[in-house]
Amino acid sequence: MQPIKSFVDAKSESYQSNYAANRASVERLKEELKKSTLGGGEQYTKRHIARGKLLPRERIEMLLDEGSYFLEIAPLAGVNMEAEFVGAGVVGGVGLVSGRQCFIIANEATVKGGAVSEIGSRKNGRLAEIVATNHLPSISLVESAGADLPVQHKIFVPGGAGFKEITRRSKNRIPSISVVFGNSTAGGAYLPGMSDYVVMVKKQAQVFLGGPPLVKMATGEIVDEESLGGAEMHSKISGLSDYLAEDELDGLRIARQIVAHLKPSIVPQREANEEPLYPADELLGVVSADVRVPYDVKEVIARLVDGSRFEEFKPLYGSTLVTGWARVHGFLVGILGNNGVLLSESAAKGAQFIQLCNQQNIPLIFLQNITGFMVGRNYEEQGIIRNGAKLINAVSNSTVPAITVMIGSSYGAGNYAMCGRAYDPRFVFTWPNHRIAVMGGQQLAGVMDIIKREAAARAKIAFDEAKAAVAKQMLESQIEKESEPYFATARLWDDGIIDPRDTRTVLAIALTAAYQRPFEGTMEWGVFRH
Repeated sequence: MQPIKSFVDAKSESYQSNYAANRASVERLKEELKKSTLGGGEQYTKRHIARGKLLPRERIEMLLDEGSYFLEIAPLAGVNMEAEFVGAGVVGGVGLVSGRQCFIIANEATVKGGAVSEIGSRKNGRLAEIVATNHLPSISLVESAGADLPVQHKIFVPGGAGFKEITRRSKNRIPSISVVFGNSTAGGAYLPGMSDYVVMVKKQAQVFLGGPPLVKMATGEIVDEESLGGAEMHSKISGLSDYLAEDELDGLRIARQIVAHLKPSIVPQREANEEPLYPADELLGVVSADVRVPYDVKEVIARLVDGSRFEEFKPLYGSTLVTGWARVHGFLVGILGNNGVLLSESAAKGAQFIQLCNQQNIPLIFLQNITGFMVGRNYEEQGIIRNGAKLINAVSNSTVPAITVMIGSSYGAGNYAMCGRAYDPRFVFTWPNHRIAVMGGQQLAGVMDIIKREAAARAKIAFDEAKAAVAKQMLESQIEKESEPYFATARLWDDGIIDPRDTRTVLAIALTAAYQRPFEGTMEWGVFRH
């Protein structure tokens, strides 16, 4: 593989402008992420600490190996959404415990006692999906009041799948550990109940289907919480608890001890790590802050891959889709990156490249900056749908791990063809400049305006220009707002917004996780329309 030669001029006006705008976007991201660490607010945090308890993020920190990374997933779920806290009341991510890569999930007990909201339920589902897809042992740090009752109609029925998936993972030899630090009530009681290993903290853990008020109302029995579902009762009498911890630190110690006896992590084959030739900080100047302004994706690749070396596939054909092989922290990967709108040649090239990577069991990385497929009479006659279908066919049926990073726009069917969320990549991350929608706000509003004008002409009625102009502006503003990265990440359309400069590290952690589940590329595909 030959190194990519960079042509970036760090002194140019466009570089400096991009750098300033992207730096400001990263600073905003940092501020938003700080909000996700505040839990339910100062009042509830102080009350939690006064009870002698560790905060959820402190529990995670003390569970992890010293110096371990923690790749948090969807930290901004629920941001700017009505009746939701930033992070949706749960913290989840990948880290090292007793030398093994694990997935850690912690209830944010300072947010409504750890009750699960609508977005919280969806986030829990996504976290469980990552655990299952990558065969990662899971450690749940439990303190939950169960469902948030005022919104039970939104979470009760689909929420039950979470318990089903725990036992299915157990059947597939993916172990689950629950450490209970406080209340685990109603449906929340089944979280430890379905887990492979259960640790309960003495004088803190209380696990029951119905608390004392419900028991009294339903049966007339008067019983205190400790007798009904305390840690000692479950450890000595009911058998629900496997280990009785003296305190929270002891509970975390036991969890680490359990992980230590699990089957060791799969150590994937990889070469020695080599830093890129160009600093990651330059990504802020390389990448256009305005997604409408194109830039060369190879300049991004040069700052992500080992030694900036890239073996490009079909470099003279279908140039609006860059394909090729490289290494990221020693992992061999196939990369697909957009350099413009998808044309027939680009789509056919991408489909062939995905087949080649499956043939050799090579994971895929999609660098998505796409406005969609080319439109127009000539392109339709040349078979843009037929060739686009080839690429979507290949993406849909590929069985090697895929990781998607949205480094600009993600519009229309281009989102699908470049392995968007609906196509089951192992992980999806975005950059702060990211925009996602059926199409750009200006284009969408313009299309709707044309449709209305044509409808008025057919009906032979006067077209109200003033009213149409207002409607067009309102629609454009609406779509622009709904295309922003924070709108998307709040609704779990991705696994988190990241600083572009951290992308290389994020990819390495994600690839390590992907390799924990053995995989084999396929040579079986849906019918390709030639």
